[in-house]
Amino acid sequence: MTNLEKLRQAFAEGLGTSASQITDTLAYGNPGWDSVAHMAVVASIERSFDIMLETADVIGMSSFGKAREIVAKHGISIDVAG
Repeated sequence: MTNLEKLRQAFAEGLGTSASQITDTLAYGNPGWDSVAHMAVVASIERSFDIMLETADVIGMSSFGKAREIVAKHGISIDVAG
């Protein structure tokens, strides 16, 4: 499993949907992604990659695309080709 697939799976777990529904355009406020789901996504990402996201990153994670950037800041390569 690539890191991109792992991130998609973390989002899917947190949002209670399938990984195929997770694209770069998925954004906070879409059906199913509210404040409670947001925290579930954060926890899932932290578990999946064994990282601790900073408060600013948690607040700034407004889309799946932005989450890719945030995870990459932790030295985790997220392939575009994934």
